[in-house]
Amino acid sequence: MGAHPRGARAPGLWPLRAPPLLLLLLLPVTSASEAEHRLFERLFEDYNEIIRPVANVSDPVIIQFEVSMSQLVKVDEVNQIMETNLWLKQIWNDYKLKWNPSDYDGAEFMRVPAQKIWKPDIVLYNNAVGDFQVDDKTKALLKYTGEVTWIPPAIFKSSCKIDVTYFPFDYQNCTMKFGSWSYDKAKIDLVLIGSSMNLKDYWESGEWAIIKAPGYKHDIKYNCCEEIYPDITYSLYIRRLPLFYTINLIIPCLLISFLTVLVFYLPSDCGEKVTLCISVLLSLTVFLLVITETIPSTSLVIPLIGEYLLFTMIFVTLSIVITVFVLNVHYRTPTTHTMPMWVKTIFLNFLPRVMFMTRPASNEGNTQKPRPFYSAELSNLNCFSRPEYKGCKEGYPCQNGMCDYCHHHRIKISNFSANLTRSSSSESLNAMLPLSALSPEIKEAIQSVKYIAENMKAQNEAKEVTLIPQGTSLDLPPGSDLFQVPFACCGEGRREASGSPVNGHLLFSALHLSL
Repeated sequence: MGAHPRGARAPGLWPLRAPPLLLLLLLPVTSASEAEHRLFERLFEDYNEIIRPVANVSDPVIIQFEVSMSQLVKVDEVNQIMETNLWLKQIWNDYKLKWNPSDYDGAEFMRVPAQKIWKPDIVLYNNAVGDFQVDDKTKALLKYTGEVTWIPPAIFKSSCKIDVTYFPFDYQNCTMKFGSWSYDKAKIDLVLIGSSMNLKDYWESGEWAIIKAPGYKHDIKYNCCEEIYPDITYSLYIRRLPLFYTINLIIPCLLISFLTVLVFYLPSDCGEKVTLCISVLLSLTVFLLVITETIPSTSLVIPLIGEYLLFTMIFVTLSIVITVFVLNVHYRTPTTHTMPMWVKTIFLNFLPRVMFMTRPASNEGNTQKPRPFYSAELSNLNCFSRPEYKGCKEGYPCQNGMCDYCHHHRIKISNFSANLTRSSSSESLNAMLPLSALSPEIKEAIQSVKYIAENMKAQNEAKEVTLIPQGTSLDLPPGSDLFQVPFACCGEGRREASGSPVNGHLLFSALHLSL
């Protein structure tokens, strides 16, 4: 071990000199702590936290009360519960907790656990879930004058009657009633601080906006007791922010409802009309289920949006019924159904006038009533194939479509049948019928018949000839017409052409093919 040089500081000597300096710095703190310790021991030496802090038993304890809203956590419409985060400010005077600051190094305030002092048992009367009384784990602030300030935070779930008539554009009024549960007005009297709830530290909610929250004091006598009990009630007026429901609920419902109208613009041949209606109905049903989970289950009122969805579902159901009826009528044909007279009256006479619809005008501008002879003349062609012939005059077709007896062996049918058998050209038909006197529907039918006749004559000419059985010889004079062949109406339905039997039905089948 070598000796330390002269003037050098030996290791460990500096820490031995440090404690005196630290003691000088810690003297005020130690003195203050000792003062608070002595003050605490003196205040709670004979203190009883159960006894009301009044010098005279008949005197009430005046409690100054104020509620500060920290957050509106949630409004449960289904269970009708409003959850809030509040600060309950309570101020009263306790004569047992006074001291002289000069005796305790000038200490004017002191914070003590709330379990050590007397506290008013103020609870939320309309609490729905949880404890009625606030937690006393927070500390209270004592002032040398005896004033006690206690601000415990609490999360309350209060009952609130929810009116969802105008959901989601609704306003709600939820009340919160605070008062002492054990002490009447003679023991505790409440004084409201301010005129409304303190919203300085309020955290804005994304669903609700607080319009106002006034406070009122009431002195009520209940049926259970003879004493009068004071309370302070806050009325919380809140408004729902409808942006979320507008974008996710209302606008989709409107668009889906608009699709119902578009169903009637689809052509009747489209097979998706009923499918679209049913899809719209299912979509509205899903939205109705979502609303049912949101709003309370009550029969007192029906939400406006629920009424709208119900009306829309009825409208969609009716549209499905009408669409089925339209499709049924569209696929009916003259061969399977006959249009009733009431349908013609309603849909051809009444509804067009109501809807300001007019019948399309003719291209030639001629509105002359068409001649109803087509069906009569065509029916006359069919009568020759029947065994029973009713009387007809030479050169005139039958009036009733049936022949009683043919008095002549030669029937002269007008240019209609001759031209129709000989050729189905446009010139012969136009010369035969004044097309300008026909309605547009008949004209379209004639043009279709002409087109079919021309194509069938050009493509199936050989097929028309084969309608006459093989081995049958027809010795017709040059320039003679097919319908001018002499035949005898013997009731057997046969013709004789130069002594050769020909089936009359086959000849008229060729006539129909040319049509």
